[in-house]
Amino acid sequence: MNDDSSIVRLAAILREETERSRPGERLPSSREIMRRHGVGPVTVSRAIAQLAAEGRVVTRPGAGVFVAPARRPVAEAPDLSWQTVALGDRVVDDSATASLLAQPPDGVVPLTGGYLNPDLRPVKALAAAAARAVRRPEAWSMPPLNGLPELRRWFATEAGGAVTQNDVLVVSGGQSALTLSFRALAAPGSPILVETPTYPGALAAAKAAGLRASAVPLDKDGVRPDLLAEAFAMTGARVFYCQPTLHNPTGATLTRERREQVLAVARAAGAFVIEDDYARYLATGPVPPPMVTMDAHGTVVHILSLSKITSPSLRVAGLTARGPAAHRLRACQVVESFFVARPLQETAVEFVGSTAWRRHLGAVRQEIGVRQATLLAGLARHAPAAEVHLAPPGGLHVWVRLPPGTDEAEVVEAAQARGVLVSPGRIYYPAEPPGPRLRLTHTAATGLPELEEGIRRLAPALSLGSHQSHW
Repeated sequence: MNDDSSIVRLAAILREETERSRPGERLPSSREIMRRHGVGPVTVSRAIAQLAAEGRVVTRPGAGVFVAPARRPVAEAPDLSWQTVALGDRVVDDSATASLLAQPPDGVVPLTGGYLNPDLRPVKALAAAAARAVRRPEAWSMPPLNGLPELRRWFATEAGGAVTQNDVLVVSGGQSALTLSFRALAAPGSPILVETPTYPGALAAAKAAGLRASAVPLDKDGVRPDLLAEAFAMTGARVFYCQPTLHNPTGATLTRERREQVLAVARAAGAFVIEDDYARYLATGPVPPPMVTMDAHGTVVHILSLSKITSPSLRVAGLTARGPAAHRLRACQVVESFFVARPLQETAVEFVGSTAWRRHLGAVRQEIGVRQATLLAGLARHAPAAEVHLAPPGGLHVWVRLPPGTDEAEVVEAAQARGVLVSPGRIYYPAEPPGPRLRLTHTAATGLPELEEGIRRLAPALSLGSHQSHW
């Protein structure tokens, strides 16, 4: 008998035997197999080796050959392609917002981001406030749907004017306030006016709500009321989103006179103004009061968040509105998320009611002033070709215009290659940008040495050509 054919035949016999046996059961010994089938030891050894290669048996020296554990069937490759049809063409684009929230790789200096560096956050004071808050017996009970009365009262006092706690709805941070406001105040498919440039998170939220963002230009004093009136007339929009204090990204602040003009324009158009007061606590100098304090007719929906000045995880904000709009905002929140978790609200109450709150405000404002001065001086020294829009009285960023003809994307890529992250200007525009821009954040770096190092790394990418004369 041919040796190869003997091996094949014996392997087939033993294969059938393993299929009849239970996993872990011992096969006959080699001597017994030789006796039964009239084959030699080499044939037995090679047949068993073939079964072992197939995963049908396992050999244990000194113990014998055993049927291998049952093999799991090969899992069918998942086919998720059906979801493309089911989801349709409605896309939620988080790319710009996610880029601002991303953590920098080790060794890379962040000159981008929307929050204070962890070293500037009141971590110990927040931990102490949270510890006190959760010890309260009522901390784990359901809060009032509008929010804790003491927290709503605090937000009303901070807003000022005639705002009362009955006007305030506690929501899960500024971004939630934006998405809630867009969905409540504007129907899908309708236009909404925004400053240009503006906060990318607002553009993303508006698009996700099915709204069409139309741009209204601004200058160094903020949005232009004359162009706002034209935009209302042309689009028929009933909502205008703006950041009148330390505008992101330009740093512009509306004067009191312009705020009153904006309100007059909006009232004439029968439109709401969503006032994103995100930087109220980031000002290093005097700024006008919120527009909501100048409004007696329910035109303004005011957003004041604690996240920027404390921690991105203290997602608590006050959303102020009056009239039917307030009722709709509350109803939308109840339907979408019920309420803000009570332990988080209790923590906020504990923190803003402590002496640590005012100390923290003073320390952050002082640090902002130092860091902004360091950034501006570094740009003037290392990258004079880059033009700063203005030196705002506070905030987290400065807005920089690059020389004409500069490829903004190449600058961002070159900066990253040198170990520094910056925000490209294009993500702040709802339509075509007027030219290359960058937003530079001075509060994301660990300290002044890292901030200065980031400027030095960035400078070679910024030193490109001359600048033009308009914004």
